[in-house]
Amino acid sequence: MSHPRLAPRRSATGGTWWSKAVLRAVEEAAFSQTDLKRGRALARAGAVGSISVTEGSAVAAVHERDDTFTVTVTVPVLDDVGAATFVEVVAAESGRIGALLAGQLPHPFVEAIEEAGVELLPYGGELGAACTCDAWLDPCPHALAVLTQVAWLIQAEPFVLTHLRGLSREVVLQRLHDMTLRPGDGAATGSDEALGRTDDDLAVAVDAADRAARAVELFEQGRADDLTL
Repeated sequence: MSHPRLAPRRSATGGTWWSKAVLRAVEEAAFSQTDLKRGRALARAGAVGSISVTEGSAVAAVHERDDTFTVTVTVPVLDDVGAATFVEVVAAESGRIGALLAGQLPHPFVEAIEEAGVELLPYGGELGAACTCDAWLDPCPHALAVLTQVAWLIQAEPFVLTHLRGLSREVVLQRLHDMTLRPGDGAATGSDEALGRTDDDLAVAVDAADRAARAVELFEQGRADDLTL
C-alpha cells in the first residue's frame, strides 16, 4: 500500500503513545545523535516521498540537495503462530476491531498481545535498513528519515504497523470474518458467543468506518445537506 508524502512537521516527537514507542525504537537503531538529528531534519523538511508499505518492509525516496536516494526499511513479520494469536486477541474482546478501524491502538490491547507472546511494537534491533547512498553504516540519515515518517504514519493508522508485521488491514478483517464462519470452534475466542460478538462488532465497525468516509467525502464536495445518519 502506498502512502502519500506527509506534510512537514516542526518536531519528530510527540503524538500517540504507540508512535512515541516506534520513535524510541528509531532512536535505539541510530548509530549516533548526529545521524538521528539529520534524519529528523530531513523528515521534518518533507524530504521523504510517498512510502510504499508491504509485509515486512517500507520503501521511499529521500531527496537531499540535488540527490535522490532509495531507502528500504524492514521489520520482521510475525510467524504463523504469532499472526494467528494476534487475530485471536483482536477477536477476544468487544470493541478491539472497532478501535483499530478508528485509528486507535489501546494500551491494554497491546499488553494483551504481549502477554500472549507476540511483540507488535518493534525495538531498535529489529529495524533494518538499506539505502542507495554511500554511507558505511545503516540506518543512515536517509533511512532514519523514512523510519521517522513511518512512525508518523503509524500514529494516524495503526494498521501500517500490523501491515509491516505481515498483517494488512484487509488480511486482519478477512481472518476475523473467517473466524465467524467456523461455528463450534470456540478455541480462538473462548466460546461461540464470543465469535458472534466479534461478527457483530466487525459489522458495526466496518459500517461506521464507511459512514465516516462518506461523510468526509460529502463535506469535501460541499454537499453536507446530502448527509444522512
